Amino acid sequence: MSRRKLANDELQRKSIAAYKEAGKLPLVIVLDNVRSLNNIGSVFRTADAFLLESIYLCGFTATPPHKDIHKTALGATESVNWKHFSSTQAAIAELRADGFKIVCLEQTQGSIPLFSFSPAKDTSYAMVFGNEVRGVSQEIIDVSDICIEIPQFGTKHSFNIAVSAGIVLWDFFIKVQCP
Repeated sequence: MSRRKLANDELQRKSIAAYKEAGKLPLVIVLDNVRSLNNIGSVFRTADAFLLESIYLCGFTATPPHKDIHKTALGATESVNWKHFSSTQAAIAELRADGFKIVCLEQTQGSIPLFSFSPAKDTSYAMVFGNEVRGVSQEIIDVSDICIEIPQFGTKHSFNIAVSAGIVLWDFFIKVQCP
């Protein structure tokens, strides 16, 4: 079988206007004091790929426009809706008031392995990803509805936040979008 790499104009990419009008996955990403601009940009790019509702940038998490965010986001800061909050607690309060279920990606007592997490198709979720060194703050874990973790079997037991976001968002997407 012969395979040919597709050209950019064959990929059926949405315009920014079409992206804004498209139905979104009922998921908001919350970045809890993420320091790496490259990680922030990568999360924007992944959020665009899966048509996520929004990204909430909290605390000292940097905001667009910024050249280092743009370098990895490749324009996704223009398509994905985002808001900045001075604190993650303020973002969580708004999301909870809007009926979102709060899910932290963190290794905690009683956390659920990602493969066992079953999101309800009629529920909106906020997925909290934490700081690269300290993870999700305990204050946010305390007010979350559930904590999930990605099972890991090597010596590190942590992924880069951009990698974690890709794994979790793909898993969420196939569980909610696929029959």
